Amino acid sequence: MSYSIAVRALCEFTAKTGDLDLRFTPSPTALEGIAGHRTVASRRNDAYQSEVALEGAFGPLKVKGRADGYDPTQNCLEEVKTYRGDLSKQPANHRSLHWAQAKIYGWLMCCRLQLEQINLALVYFDIVTEKETCLVEAFSADALRQFFEQQCGLFLAWAEQEMAHREARNRAAQQLGFPHAAFRPGQRHLAESVFKAVSTGRCLMAQAPTGIGKTLGTLFPMLKALAPQQLDKVYFLTAKTPGRKLALDAAQVLFDHSETLPLRVLEMVARDKACEHPDKACHGESCPLAQGFYDRLPAARAAASQLRLLDQAALRDVAAQHGVCPYYLSQEMARWADVVVADYNYYFDFSALLFGLAQFNQWNVAVLVDESHNLVERGRQMYSATLDQATLGSVRKTAPEALKKSLQRVNREWNALHNDQLAPYQAYDKAPEKLLQALSSCTASIGDYLNDHPQGLDSALQNFYFEMLQFGRVAELFDAHYLFDISKRDLERKRPLSQLCLRNVVPAAFIGPRLTAARSSVLFSATLSPRHYYADLLGTPADTVWIDVESPFSAEQLQVQIVSRISTRFTHRQASLEPIVELIARQFSERPGNYLAFFSSFDYLQQVAQLLAERHPHITRWQQSRGMTEGARQDFLDQFTADSQGVGFAVLGGAFGEGIDLPGARLIGAFIATLGLAQLNPVNEQMKRRMAAIFGAGYDYTYLFPGVQKVVQAAGRVIRTQQDRGVVMLIDDRFAESRIRQLLPRWWQPDLSEAPFQTAGLTHTPVIEKLF
Repeated sequence: MSYSIAVRALCEFTAKTGDLDLRFTPSPTALEGIAGHRTVASRRNDAYQSEVALEGAFGPLKVKGRADGYDPTQNCLEEVKTYRGDLSKQPANHRSLHWAQAKIYGWLMCCRLQLEQINLALVYFDIVTEKETCLVEAFSADALRQFFEQQCGLFLAWAEQEMAHREARNRAAQQLGFPHAAFRPGQRHLAESVFKAVSTGRCLMAQAPTGIGKTLGTLFPMLKALAPQQLDKVYFLTAKTPGRKLALDAAQVLFDHSETLPLRVLEMVARDKACEHPDKACHGESCPLAQGFYDRLPAARAAASQLRLLDQAALRDVAAQHGVCPYYLSQEMARWADVVVADYNYYFDFSALLFGLAQFNQWNVAVLVDESHNLVERGRQMYSATLDQATLGSVRKTAPEALKKSLQRVNREWNALHNDQLAPYQAYDKAPEKLLQALSSCTASIGDYLNDHPQGLDSALQNFYFEMLQFGRVAELFDAHYLFDISKRDLERKRPLSQLCLRNVVPAAFIGPRLTAARSSVLFSATLSPRHYYADLLGTPADTVWIDVESPFSAEQLQVQIVSRISTRFTHRQASLEPIVELIARQFSERPGNYLAFFSSFDYLQQVAQLLAERHPHITRWQQSRGMTEGARQDFLDQFTADSQGVGFAVLGGAFGEGIDLPGARLIGAFIATLGLAQLNPVNEQMKRRMAAIFGAGYDYTYLFPGVQKVVQAAGRVIRTQQDRGVVMLIDDRFAESRIRQLLPRWWQPDLSEAPFQTAGLTHTPVIEKLF
């Protein structure tokens, strides 16, 4: 059995020493790096060879990679590195790592061409000035051979351990039995579909109702496919923290079922949640966990590799024992884990770690995307960028003198954008070229300043710096799937302030390639209808399989009642308060227990809750509030006990509309007093126009489909097990529309016996565009 490793990965394992140091960053973007390499190559002679594929072996170890360039006329192999800032400030351990890569490539080139000696060059290319700094040294083939064998020797013991681990992992996974006595109804269909998808290398979209065990139903078949499909990793991606916990719980169930299963499951969390010293910068002169990080990493890595469940707590313990940063230890262990549980952004973001590792190491990965209906909006957020002029004004006041001129230029170009805009909000088809130039110059100046001043910037300016960098990156990708918009505020000022947004409308162009890059991608959720909506916005491959898994629940378990005598439209909201309160009170009187009541806004929620308190003070109430902390959210959920009775008031689409589990008597019903439509505002109207231009269904894609999806998710909180019984009341006359009912789950049998809504002077119309 052989073990294959990339040159860069080998050197990062064996040749990285000293401090963790992020001061010589941020590095150029991927596009800037590619452009820099092309510029360097274009300056060479006609004999110059770019991107030279090389490989070699040391025992069972296969080492491969692409050298940036080789000039046969000079017998010179080049390792090109793009950078910004002052090269003299580059940490020494960065430079030694680059030389290690050049030496490995040098030996592989000597082997290919049977050379006795070769010139090696580190070429540092400044992306701002386009200046090259070349460091050239001559090496004998024998010296390079010794270096190559030394590095391979350092890695070989670990490689042999990893080969043994993988062999044992695959053997155990093939013998792994399902951890429960039987599959739940629908769960076998889901699991078999996942296994078929990964076996045929296709993408799968699975609409599977809550309660069938989707987490285990997708993870188990992927583990069974590890050996036959030669998978290196399985990525389990979630939108929210509860999703990560479910995945880790499923892994624990497998470990309990098979006590010797040699599987490494890693949880990755955001940097701000893992950082032990949030008040310190990430370099050895500031943070004790960064000082000597790479010297202590091997022991920490070895200890972590012996654990099966590397959740946040376990990683923190290992990191504390070895004096290393837990966040960067988790990034290291992403290279050696079998299953990685992480947020969407670790795979789909522009600079996503997991995607980058998979591409760089040519891993064969399978991707599970939990609650994937969330990926549309999360994708838009990841691929958008926003700048606020008030923040710019604030940081200009406190910025170092050396940076004030460039910040002033940004503000001047920003103000110029206001000259032709009469309305408070306006969208444009093009990004602002002059402002982008000013932003690029400003970020370069800040980068130079950071290199000269290791103590860094104050947090506000540093955050704005990163926002400007993101804005520049997104601007490079601006196309017909984007809007550039300006939102003015403080209009009474002589010069109003504004917010700029490069707003992604359709994330398919970015998400689609990530889905295709995996051996198989499985997107699963209780709400993935209509199929074409998600396929269009997520960019799923043309041969994607779509399944609608049968529900384990029956219509007898859930009484769905459409209350069409009430309208929740904004213009009828005041008139709706009393009927909704009496509806809640009547249902509570007939069947006391725990209920959730969902509304379209906090204002609406508070009005109904207050009137309920006045009219029926005996009914216990608790309310979601704006900006609830994680602790406050848990306190809200803790009100739902098996013995309690009351009504929890929440906003549809918020923290309690999905991803919470309140089985049995903890929740017996839900009132949903809204169709879930997004707010009618200039931004959404621009989105609608763009959707209409691209897909011909602007209203449906912007308002209707996302709205009904939120309704179905909220209703899904009621029935969690096959023993549950409950009621869902859909409060609005528009739910009686046949087109709306067609978007509801097949197993529901809504009761339409309520009298239709009527009010003096209102003529009800079924036309979809009039649903507001």
